[in-house]
Amino acid sequence: MERVPRDVRQLPKAHLHLHFTGSMRPTTLLELADKYGVRLPDALTGAEPPKLRATDERGWFRFQRLYDAARSCLREPEDIQRLVREAAEEDLADGSGWLEIQVDPTSYAPRLGGLIPALEVILDAVETASRDTGLGMRVLVAANRMKHPLDARTLARLAVRYADRGIVGFGLSNDERRGMARDFDRAFAIAREGGLLAAPHGGELTGPASVRDCLDDLEATRIGHGVRAAEDPRLLKRLADRGVTCEVCPASNVALGVYEKPEDVPLRTLFEAGVPMALGADDPLLFGSRLAAQYEIARRHHDFDDAELAELARQSVRGSAAPQDIKAKLLSGVDDWLTIAP
Repeated sequence: MERVPRDVRQLPKAHLHLHFTGSMRPTTLLELADKYGVRLPDALTGAEPPKLRATDERGWFRFQRLYDAARSCLREPEDIQRLVREAAEEDLADGSGWLEIQVDPTSYAPRLGGLIPALEVILDAVETASRDTGLGMRVLVAANRMKHPLDARTLARLAVRYADRGIVGFGLSNDERRGMARDFDRAFAIAREGGLLAAPHGGELTGPASVRDCLDDLEATRIGHGVRAAEDPRLLKRLADRGVTCEVCPASNVALGVYEKPEDVPLRTLFEAGVPMALGADDPLLFGSRLAAQYEIARRHHDFDDAELAELARQSVRGSAAPQDIKAKLLSGVDDWLTIAP
């Protein structure tokens, strides 16, 4: 008799790579667009996720254009509150006990009264959603690689200033083919000196050198994506030896054309090299799948058994900024998931 696999939605885990607007439910986007009279691109109004590819400049531009169109529908504090509450509900349904949501508040500042008011609206929404749903939630402020490094320093100082309001990390997002990591070294130094973890994107659209730059120039404690490190065995060993967690987003990698098929994402290579991973959904609005689906990809396309899936969940928890008591509770829950018969 074939053994029934355990439900990955019941597996306690942490979610460390989820972008703010990209966390939105498609139905919510349509309702907000209707509310504000925004005409969305056809790619955002269909029943299926948009067809994307970001391995060339034109494809990345289209991806950003769709993201910007969705973000333009977030105009009032109540929209922000709704997005965060629904992101928390979706994560809870997928077994997440801790969520670190990533945001560049400058993108929302024009409609929310400025940079500081925008950040405060976001932090208030996260605090409220966490209290109301019971999900541990914190914020990772991300600078935009396409903007001037001085803007990143401003954001880093602001993130440190609001660390006691729920900000735990500092990131660097957008097209890693533009702008050198070392241009943002001062911003990351400000963040690290203020007690924030460093979690820049790297090793997604470009190769292993991008990951090395994040380690050497930004002293990253986590890497957003990092999958291209699989192309360099020495780099894999370095990540494993230093315990740097890679926030791997399998569905995103395939949707953006980093890899052709789910089985091409090098989950096994990273796992067997001892590189800690935290599976993430990246932008569910655009890629069509949330957190539990990433574990299903590991199971279905990479033959991860339940014990290995449990270890992936543990790695996500260990790589998080969660307080020790929450980590202990989640790790205990992982053990329970393994001991209960499916």
